[in-house]
Amino acid sequence: MLDNKISEIKNSFTADIKSVSSSKDIEDIRIKYFSRNGLIAQLFEKLKDASKEDKPELGKKLNLLRNDLTLQFDTVKDKIILSDTSKENIIDLTLPGNEFVIGSKHLLTQTLDEIKSIFKGLGFSVAGGPELESDYYNFESLNFPADHPARDMQDTFFISKDFLLRTHTTPVQIRLMEKQAPPVRAIMPGRVYRNEAVSARSYCMFHQVDGIYVDTDVTFAELKGTLISFAKQFYGANLKYRFRPSFFPFTEPSAEMDITCYLCHGKGCKICKNTGWLEILGCGMVDPNVFKYVNYDSEKYTGYAFGMGIERIALLKYGLTDIRIFFDNDLRFLKQF
Repeated sequence: MLDNKISEIKNSFTADIKSVSSSKDIEDIRIKYFSRNGLIAQLFEKLKDASKEDKPELGKKLNLLRNDLTLQFDTVKDKIILSDTSKENIIDLTLPGNEFVIGSKHLLTQTLDEIKSIFKGLGFSVAGGPELESDYYNFESLNFPADHPARDMQDTFFISKDFLLRTHTTPVQIRLMEKQAPPVRAIMPGRVYRNEAVSARSYCMFHQVDGIYVDTDVTFAELKGTLISFAKQFYGANLKYRFRPSFFPFTEPSAEMDITCYLCHGKGCKICKNTGWLEILGCGMVDPNVFKYVNYDSEKYTGYAFGMGIERIALLKYGLTDIRIFFDNDLRFLKQF
């Protein structure tokens, strides 16, 4: 009985394969004979019902049948694919080629590269540190005592009691000074995290560049000269600026640097809160208490430190009003830069 079925399927396949003329015919044959429920699979199912004595011989015949039909099928299939001239497979060589889109650096990356280039020209190296930081490096070693109100200046993502997502890149200053004796002159760019509501002026993740210079006889005048040189190279030689007294736990005295508002040019508007000025960075002389944590002699060495948000710097330079646009991945915006 199974012998007869093998012959019938062989003859049927031979007739079907001769009439093939398109890819659709090929697919019909594949389904009919070689699919999971196809005729060949059905024959192998029937092999279970054969007698124990006949099974070896019938199994051999079925394997030969399957191999033979598969070979014929593949041969005809290859010919059909090569000779298929249906419209959907025709390539019109007169059409213009597909344009390959070339990517570009994100505006924040461009801004950071420019900042790094300016400070490298001023003699600063570039250092980095971990984004998952310990309470010691993020707060304690920077003169934030436990339960000190200054810690409330930064809303923090705590991972555990002793670890958090760093709220600024200033901890890298401590890590660098632990490894290197003065003189130390470096900037520290990187991502930072604050547990803040997302709005046009704030985001839960952003980028900062911190900087530090420690040596003998470093003065506040040098700090001002460095930052003024940076600001004029970045924003233009005609920039107007000012320094205001401020407070940071790790610097004393401390100051903030303002430049004239890019929208109203100093006349007063909503962006600058009608002051005509916009803050671009914080700075100050390194507090002697910080030197104690890195075993620097505060009687011998002095230093200055500063920090700025890259998003804020870019907003001011390019006249943008919403920090969220940096993270929306809108190509219409990104392609402008």
